[in-house]
Amino acid sequence: MYCALTRLIFEFARGIGNGSVIQPTGGNNGKWVRLNVGGTVFLTTRQTLLKEQTSFLYRLCQQQDLHSDTDETGAYVIDRDPTYFGPILNYLRHGKLVYNKELAEEGVLEEAEFYNITPLIKLIKERIVERDSKATQQVPPKHVYRVLQCQEEELTQMVSTMSDGWKFEQMVNIGSSYSYGTEDQAEFLCVVSKELHTPGSGLATEQSHKTKLFQIHGSRM
Repeated sequence: MYCALTRLIFEFARGIGNGSVIQPTGGNNGKWVRLNVGGTVFLTTRQTLLKEQTSFLYRLCQQQDLHSDTDETGAYVIDRDPTYFGPILNYLRHGKLVYNKELAEEGVLEEAEFYNITPLIKLIKERIVERDSKATQQVPPKHVYRVLQCQEEELTQMVSTMSDGWKFEQMVNIGSSYSYGTEDQAEFLCVVSKELHTPGSGLATEQSHKTKLFQIHGSRM
């Protein structure tokens, strides 16, 4: 037994001298990598972290001019919010943006920008534009009303020449204020309305939505 123990110690010492001691889990020699993000440990594969070659996680895994602290288990320590790291890691795993409804897209975007995952950044920005567009389209359109006074002989011309989105709503006969010969000229109050397109309604929102999506897609070219 003594000889076996001595031999084991000798083999271990020789391994240290040859630099062949087992690397920690967070090292780049194994298939699995541990990440300690804000105190929460995530376990994934090197293959997953190497999906995006321009990302921080790719550099971390390859250890290219990047030095990162490790915890007592050998996991790389990253001082970021673990709540938003899950969607980042899942995107690298299967290429889809999936997250809980209670998470804010802006928070996921912040982490995607930190880890420098360009395709995910573009995808989240599109998701934010679509979300904002749906929210603003739920706002009812506003209307502007005007009351016009005209005589009977002017009524037909006024109604037929309304333009720029103005619509006839109501007409009220207010009697006659003037007398021409033997005939009185009746007067009317005409109520007209126009739909006001604000940034929070219909047409303006749709145009703004298309413009933002065009800018996002254009930045890819």
